[in-house]
Amino acid sequence: MASFPRSRPRRLRRTPALRAAVRETILRPEQLVLPIFVGEGQDGPVPIEAMPGVARHTVEGAVELAREARDAGVGGLMLFGIPLHKDAEGSGAWDDDQVVQQASRAIREGVEGITVGTDLCLCEYTDHGHCGLLDGHGHVLNDPTLELLSRAAVSQAAAGSEVIYPSDMMDGRIGAIRDALDAAGHTDTIIVAHSGKLASSYYGPFREAAGSTPAFGDRRSYQMDPANGDEAIREALQDVDEGADMIMVKPAGPALDLIRRTKDATNMPIAAYQVSGEYSMIKAGGAAGYVDESLVMLESLLAIRRAGATTIATYFAIEAARALQG
Repeated sequence: MASFPRSRPRRLRRTPALRAAVRETILRPEQLVLPIFVGEGQDGPVPIEAMPGVARHTVEGAVELAREARDAGVGGLMLFGIPLHKDAEGSGAWDDDQVVQQASRAIREGVEGITVGTDLCLCEYTDHGHCGLLDGHGHVLNDPTLELLSRAAVSQAAAGSEVIYPSDMMDGRIGAIRDALDAAGHTDTIIVAHSGKLASSYYGPFREAAGSTPAFGDRRSYQMDPANGDEAIREALQDVDEGADMIMVKPAGPALDLIRRTKDATNMPIAAYQVSGEYSMIKAGGAAGYVDESLVMLESLLAIRRAGATTIATYFAIEAARALQG
């Protein structure tokens, strides 16, 4: 490699055309996935205070938002359901008439050209807010939870979900879900495994959005310790072995190293989730005038792509897609 003065890297930065010609990482609207919260028993959108610009929607509102996302060029959706009634098992998760199933059917019927996906977890549906069944001491039971997750996955796929996003972090759930989907004839349904889901403080605003704050304790006994990178790779490799089609890392921004390491270790498509705390911090910084919100938004997404993410779930999806198109 030549040294200065023969080598002058600035030559290739001199004009916008030159910079575009040698740009290594490209961010495109179709790589973005929009999370949508769908609430049962609402008359209209319910704004989420901790996430400016984000709301819980009715089924009809979710269809309109899906159409808006499609028109902006966004590639996919991830639906979250917020039921009115919850129980210890989270039985609403596999109720074929629940709000997520309704929204999936409505979007598939009314909006062409965008991929419909659904979050798969019990925390939105349990009255205790944890992601699985509990024993008498309040401990989350792994193996009995797998059957319930499998039932929910089949219900979501039957309602039209093309992509299932298991986010519960139970051991063995990818294999159990794959077997259940295949047995029910949903062999083409994609599983995006939340393999590198850290027990992160960045999820704070999501608790308000999904109404899923645990009634006691926290989720550190099943979500990953943010300090552990090697463990995240073991989780990813195990999920690939069990039949995952893509691997999810979240939160995206604080785990750029894990996105890169997971990509290198698995050679699989990698999804990354720019979670609620990341979104709200950028929004707050922009509102206060500390940063240019639009530029920081795009740079944060570009960094996630540069780290190795194939797709990015972000609440900025529509806004970012329009900026990229414009």
